[in-house]
Amino acid sequence: MKIIDLSLPIDEKGFEVHKVDIERITHKAGVEKFNRVIMGKTLRGKINYLLGKRILKPADLPDGEFLSLEIVHSPVHVGTHLDYSFHYGTKSEGRASKTADEIPLEYCYQSAVRLDLRHKKAAEEITAEDLETALKKEDYALKPLDIVLIWTGADKFYGAPRYFTDYPGIGTTAIDFLIDRGVKVFGVDTMGIDRPYKFMLKEFIDSKDPAKFYPAHFYGRKREFIHIERLGNLGGLPQAAGFKVACFPVRIRQTGAAWARVVALV
Repeated sequence: MKIIDLSLPIDEKGFEVHKVDIERITHKAGVEKFNRVIMGKTLRGKINYLLGKRILKPADLPDGEFLSLEIVHSPVHVGTHLDYSFHYGTKSEGRASKTADEIPLEYCYQSAVRLDLRHKKAAEEITAEDLETALKKEDYALKPLDIVLIWTGADKFYGAPRYFTDYPGIGTTAIDFLIDRGVKVFGVDTMGIDRPYKFMLKEFIDSKDPAKFYPAHFYGRKREFIHIERLGNLGGLPQAAGFKVACFPVRIRQTGAAWARVVALV
């Protein structure tokens, strides 16, 4: 069995709309942080720390080093992640929306198929007809619980501003097409399932039509679905079908999305 990584990282060096910061405390700096945190728990300890006293010194440790520590400050929508209905609104299908920690884990390890939609241009909409054509090309019939991976090639722009502007979006007819065939989870290698916001926003402002603004996300209020955003390396799959995908979300309490290390098992 071969394991193929289909995930993008959380990277503070890459271009992002929302601020991402990773505080990286080195092994040597960890000694001082340990003293500051532990001694800072009591007034007496704080005073002693300010007076220069330490309960742990580099000489007390192998190589003078403590443990490294990284503190990630990031939205859950940065890096490869799963979105569930709470992200789309307070209700889905007339019921209270569900958070990412409620995603059924059995949905997250299933047979998968990759659909090649690389011909779709930026700001275009991927329709049910597009999916049907891609499936016929692969001679594949969807089964209930299949995980569908939509390959646009947009991950090649990751880390640059083009990642947020040069990709197609998923139309509501495509979502219906998948749900009607028993698909619970589908994924895209774009930063979101809707078309780039600059196109949506302009059309909304020009038309004053609310249906032009985040239609795929808001469709999750009408029909419940789970989707993966920011997949990568779909071109690294050796075939379009005949493999499984694991996309288990990190268990974070009551969030609309959660990070995942998505992999294909071929």
